[in-house]
Amino acid sequence: MKLLLDANISWRIVKNIESYVEKCIHVDNCDLKVPAQDIEIWNYAKANQFIIITNDEDFINFSTIYGYPPKIVILKTGNLRRNIVQELLLKYLDDIKLLHASSDTGILEVIGKH
Repeated sequence: MKLLLDANISWRIVKNIESYVEKCIHVDNCDLKVPAQDIEIWNYAKANQFIIITNDEDFINFSTIYGYPPKIVILKTGNLRRNIVQELLLKYLDDIKLLHASSDTGILEVIGKH
């Protein structure tokens, strides 16, 4: 399972998540220009079999229009500190793995509170 963290997720999380998945990269550290447009991120994730981790609901619109892959984990967390976002991702890692394995589901919403 490969995770692509969107620009609105801290790049500092990568090093703490990557040991739990096949690959985890931040969008600013892949082959896209910085800042990358959402559609470019979508296409990159699709071409390279990544799940997009984001709190940008535009990706839900893409999924509605284009279907999946790529699959999306939408973080509905508000403005939380980096370590809390990281803890949420690790807490829901089994759910993300189920999303990855599912042929029927393309979006997982993770809800976190302050």
